[in-house]
Amino acid sequence: MCGIVGLFLKDPALEPELGRMLATMLVTLSDRGPDSAGIAIYGRRPEGTARITLRSEDPAHDFGALAADLTAALGSPVEVIRRDTHAVVELDADLVEAARAEVGRLRPAVKVMGVGQAIEIYKEVGLPKSVADRFGLAAMAGTHGIGHTRMATESAVTTMGAHPFSTGPDQCLVHNGSLSNHNAVRRQLIRAGMTFETENDTEVAAAFLTHRMDEGASLGQAMADMLTGLDGFYTFVVGTRDGFAVLRDPIACKPAVMAETDAYVAFGSEFRALADLPGIEGARVWEPEPATVYSWERAA
Repeated sequence: MCGIVGLFLKDPALEPELGRMLATMLVTLSDRGPDSAGIAIYGRRPEGTARITLRSEDPAHDFGALAADLTAALGSPVEVIRRDTHAVVELDADLVEAARAEVGRLRPAVKVMGVGQAIEIYKEVGLPKSVADRFGLAAMAGTHGIGHTRMATESAVTTMGAHPFSTGPDQCLVHNGSLSNHNAVRRQLIRAGMTFETENDTEVAAAFLTHRMDEGASLGQAMADMLTGLDGFYTFVVGTRDGFAVLRDPIACKPAVMAETDAYVAFGSEFRALADLPGIEGARVWEPEPATVYSWERAA
């Protein structure tokens, strides 16, 4: 049993409130997953720039001089913004792969949480309120975001095992449920060139999505392919640079509810996660159908 939330803003006037609304939604579902929590925030960024979110067990040591070290190694200005155990590296988009290699060389113990033009990912072990507070989620602005609070059932309670999982640029996925064929799918994806950080079944779902999109599938088609490629019980919420999407398995035994107004689209494992959203009393509220992809995107 885990809790999932998602919020896609149609009204730019709400963007300064995204973090606050997501934090409230996530904390409301604390009893669905007290082990760990995480969020992915998407924001408007200057063209030609990118962000790499990093996580360290020793942030004071690893992040203290990281901006200077990367700037020297890359020959281009790099900014590092620290948030507790995480840091966001801002740099020229053309330098992302070189920067990842240099991070691995300069700070081998540091883990990459996510990479992309718009995405930042923060996750840690602990209650949702603790995780939201330590990263200052309520003060974050953005266009859309997804979050997860975990009750572990099939792998260890660790930061790397927390959701969201990101396996491609500006892509991430959160999951409530359990996949029965994740080991076989992981082996197939490894043969196709994908790499994995954990034994978590959700990382396999994220990698499946990334692999299909790398092959040329649209987000909607890649998610539809999950219905035949992945076995088990699941609700997936996916974030991309320009939007988010929802999919439930054909049996749809995991709870899910959605709401839409002129200002936003929202997802929650239970309605109480949506109850404090502005204008919710006038929203169209529904339970997403089984085996049906729902997606919303803004123009790039």
